[in-house]
Order: sequence, then structure tokens, then C-alpha cells
Amino acid sequence: GWQGVAFALLFLGVLMPSGAASAAALPVVINTWAFRTAAETAWRVLESGGSELDAVERGCGQCEIDQCDGSVGYGGSPDESGETTLDAMIMDGNTMEVGAVADLRHVKNAIGVARKVIEHTKHTLLVGESASLFAVRMGFPYEDLTTRKSLSLYSEWLNQSCQPNYWKNVVPDSSKSCGPYKRREEVTYKKEQTSSRRSIHNHDTIGMVVIGVSGTVASGTSTNGAIHKLPGRVGDSPIAGAGSYADSTAGGAAATGDGDIMMRFLPSYQAVEYMRMGTDPTVACQKVISRIQKYAPKFFGAIICANTTGSYGAACNKIPGFTQFHFMVSNPLLSRPTEQAVDCI
Repeated sequence: GWQGVAFALLFLGVLMPSGAASAAALPVVINTWAFRTAAETAWRVLESGGSELDAVERGCGQCEIDQCDGSVGYGGSPDESGETTLDAMIMDGNTMEVGAVADLRHVKNAIGVARKVIEHTKHTLLVGESASLFAVRMGFPYEDLTTRKSLSLYSEWLNQSCQPNYWKNVVPDSSKSCGPYKRREEVTYKKEQTSSRRSIHNHDTIGMVVIGVSGTVASGTSTNGAIHKLPGRVGDSPIAGAGSYADSTAGGAAATGDGDIMMRFLPSYQAVEYMRMGTDPTVACQKVISRIQKYAPKFFGAIICANTTGSYGAACNKIPGFTQFHFMVSNPLLSRPTEQAVDCI
């Protein structure tokens, strides 16, 4: 009777307040941006009996191979010395274990190394050249991450007087010329603008949440960071609770965008905590974005959220040139991994 119909409508999410029908079903794979091959790879891993962690590792690893948008993996986002370095993390929502690498040099499969941090060490985060040495011990090839493309991005940037860059309050004037920079002698209280300098085409990160049939949650990220970053800069991606967070008792979330601003708010942790309190995933994502807006109204960023029933959502901060955020979803109700979009708030 009509109760069955009402139930079906509820199940399909037609009565969801946000209007976006996020039909809840497990398993679910959700990832940032329209990175389709990453979604397909993760889904294939699940279908062939792989674990949620396997799906996250292989899905994000696919973006490292594909160099998604030039913002994940080798040969993209060269730093101020022209080198590409990688950040990644993976999190097991059953044990709450995290493996992460930051400022990883000379090793392409950053999320693969992060997984080995969980499997073969009692640590959570390894950094820099020492992380590369660990990777080599674990059998990963040591290779150059520089390509013709990243070299040309680097030389173009040098020719444009090193614009844009991430320095402030230094001499020479960082908005007009290259370094080496020194701090200014006199104390000045010039308020710097906090808007994101980075182009919205620099997508920064793949973030992924996978929830299995039994509600087991895993999450992960991989990125080559902000283009022209200071060497040694680490963003939100490899930081648990910032780049992503997974808790099999509540759900998972992953963030993308201006990590320097977003990481201060632990957005992924916050989103999972909202979902733990019963907040709808879309609303949880929106609340996280609006908390950051109070301090940095012009920040570039987005977040994806999914709870243990398989309900999911996303939100983004509306700025010129970035009014919609695209992400991928795979679940049994969709015939294939599907690109979805939300309007930014």
C-alpha cells in the first residue's frame, strides 16, 4: 500500500531537506572532484572483495598514476625550488589507525607508503627525505618526480617574478619580486588579505571515503600540495581530522581546497562529529564550511561527508569562479560511478 510507497520515497532520499536526493545504500564510495577513474578503481576493488582500506589506497593511488588535474602525484605543483613533493594519509575507521606521509620526495605512490606506515610501524606520520628512505625499505622505487611539465611551470613562475607566492611581510616585496626574502626590520601591522591566492583550477587533492556493506569506514587523501609552496610546507591532506577522517561508529569525511586555512579547523573531524550527533551528512558538511567562513570568508574549499547508513553529502564555499563543487559517488543504486554536484554556500 501507500506505506510501501512512502518508505520507498524516504529510502530514495526524495524527502531530504537539501533537495539533493542522496539515496542511502551500502557500500558507498565518495571522492572529491570529478576524478572518475579513481572512483571506478575503488569501486572495482570493493566489487572484487577487497577491503575498504584497499579501495581507498587503490582509488587515491589511481589519481597518483593519472596525475589528476596536475594536483595529485608526480610532475605537478612544483615548490619554490622546482621540486614536486607529496602528502598523503589513509585511515582505518575500525581501529582508528592512521598512516601518513608529508613532504615525501622521490616516491610516486604516496598513499601506498602511508598504508605501510600503518602496517609496519607503530607511528602515524613520517616526513621528508626520511619518509622516502622508509618507502625504499618497503620496496617502493626511488625516482625523480620532476617532469617537463613541472619544469616548465617552474620556469614560467620564475619569469613572472615568482608570482603568486606564499610569503608576507618580507623584503624584497614578495608581491613584486623573487627572493631570497628576509624579514623586515621594522614592525609593521599591515593586515594581509586572507583570501586564497591559489587558482581554483589548482584542485589540490583527491579525498575519498569508502563505507563497506557492514558499515566499516575508511578514508584517505593524496596531493602534491599548493603550487609554488615554500619547501617543507605541509597542508591539510596528511593530517588526520583535517584532510580526512574515518570512524566506523559514525562516518567519514574528506576535505579539499586551501589546506593552509582549512587545516586549522579540523573540518573532517568536525563533520564526522556532527554526523555522530545525527546531523544529516549534507548539513554536517555545510556547518563545517560556515564555521570556516566566519574567519576566512574568501577561502577556497569543499568537503564530502558520508555516514554509516550510506547517506552522503557535500558542501563548498562560494567564491568568484567557484560556485559549484563536483564529486563522484558509487553505490548499488547507481548503475556506475556517478558525478554529482552541489551549489556552494
